[in-house]
Amino acid sequence: MELKETIELMQSDDYKDRFKAEYYQVKTRLEKLEAMLDKWDKGELDFTPTCPRMIYDGQVQAMSDYCSALIARAAMEHIVIE
Repeated sequence: MELKETIELMQSDDYKDRFKAEYYQVKTRLEKLEAMLDKWDKGELDFTPTCPRMIYDGQVQAMSDYCSALIARAAMEHIVIE
């Protein structure tokens, strides 16, 4: 999913739609960051990252934890996100 595909959900009056958009946005950003780090590991980046790797790794961990929290909350609130 692309971030622009979540615009309609973010503008919904239904909190469940906004919740789905939040989850999809975080998941999309996490997947893109992980893909960037995979390219970094393979020496395939077409730019030089400005932050040390440990900063990116910490960001991945935080985003993964956030996704996990959203998944747990979705289950409890009966929101289908996948």
